[in-house]
Amino acid sequence: MMIHRLTTLAFILLLAGCTTVGPDYETPKGAAVQRPSAQGTFVGADNNKVYSAQPLPDHWWRLNHDPVLDRLVSKALANNANLRAASANLARARAAVQGAEAQQAPTIGVNASPQYGHSSGLQQLQPDLRPPDRWSYSSGINIAYQVDLFGQIRRAVEASEQDALAAQAAYEAVRVTVAAETARAYAAICSAGMERASASKSVRIQKESASIANQLWQAGRGTELDVTRARGLVQQLTANIPMLQARQQVALFRLATLTGETPSAMPASLLECATPPRFTGSIPVGNGQQLLRRRPDIRQAERTLAAATARIGVAIGDLYPKISLGLSAASAGPTSMLGNKSTFSLNMGPLISWTLPNTGAARAAIAQARATADAEYAHFDATVLNALQETESALVTYARQLERHASLQAARDTAARAASQASTLYKAGKTDYLPVLDAQRTLAGADSALAESQAQLANMQVDVFLALGGGWE
Repeated sequence: MMIHRLTTLAFILLLAGCTTVGPDYETPKGAAVQRPSAQGTFVGADNNKVYSAQPLPDHWWRLNHDPVLDRLVSKALANNANLRAASANLARARAAVQGAEAQQAPTIGVNASPQYGHSSGLQQLQPDLRPPDRWSYSSGINIAYQVDLFGQIRRAVEASEQDALAAQAAYEAVRVTVAAETARAYAAICSAGMERASASKSVRIQKESASIANQLWQAGRGTELDVTRARGLVQQLTANIPMLQARQQVALFRLATLTGETPSAMPASLLECATPPRFTGSIPVGNGQQLLRRRPDIRQAERTLAAATARIGVAIGDLYPKISLGLSAASAGPTSMLGNKSTFSLNMGPLISWTLPNTGAARAAIAQARATADAEYAHFDATVLNALQETESALVTYARQLERHASLQAARDTAARAASQASTLYKAGKTDYLPVLDAQRTLAGADSALAESQAQLANMQVDVFLALGGGWE
């Protein structure tokens, strides 16, 4: 009999490794990520000297050769609170995998219960007698193992593993964002510093012009109106500086949060930066195929789809019976007979439970699982298309901004020549002060626009690397 039971058990365990319900995940053939048009050269980078087809480096911010930025990004990646939360979520997902895998192992229960007293006389078929009190005991061990005959547990483990991979990708996405936002905040400090320096220079030049206007008026060659106009422009230019200082402070506070510091702990020396980091060579962007492999949000979306696909099998498994193998051994009796073979008992056998599918609950769960997988498939496609759209938009915007910056530089140089010529004519008494005022106002506006364009270039370059999914190894 025992040999027959062991043979039956071995046969059941053999079957358990042969069947797995539900579909196996493969990247859908019709998915956007599979399209040849998504894997080639970027439209915004094609025949554009601003970009190169070289693969994106792991630490793109180092292309700026700015040691301060390198230190800030390293500190942010080590201390950022959002990144720590993503790391904890990843640890939780990995622990869930261990919990799912534990369902494949047998469960063991042990009990022991000493007792003192007596049973009733009626129980011993002696209603007129009171049995004597005595010590007795009961103990046992139970081993149960659920046979994964149809692979439902394996699908649950697979779903948990895919969830963990999705959490890993989510962690990488936060890392990419933290690196980019740290570079953006540092660039904002430096850009505001550059604009403040430009504004201060304009104020200084205009003060010199106002002083000249005052000297000419005192010498009888100008008018008091010229002096008043000059002073008004000085005041107008000076009014721009406080808000630039505020922008620097706000960017510094944002940088503090990103690096895990309080605002008061940030070094004030960072506010001295007046040159925003910007890589001036050809930006390495790779191609669409590399982008689709590199972007962590795409990996996260696909792993989520794979997990949803595995859960279809988990739901289908409820249509089939659950088979558990059990083994129990026990010993019970008076303590005086402890260890006597007559006190031992042994039981072994399968336990089969099956909820008939005609209740509709199991099939409804399957329909929900399939609908969830369909939704995740759509989200996967949307993530791929959005990644391509973000990248193409960032590339074309940055390239056009470079062209705009070149035009602004030419306009600024022209305005500087016009201001110099107007000042020379005014000093020689060949014109009144109004042309000088207009020329200097135009020059101040050109300086401001050029500095603002430089700040936009630094910010847009971060947009390019963020869209490319840079910053993850």
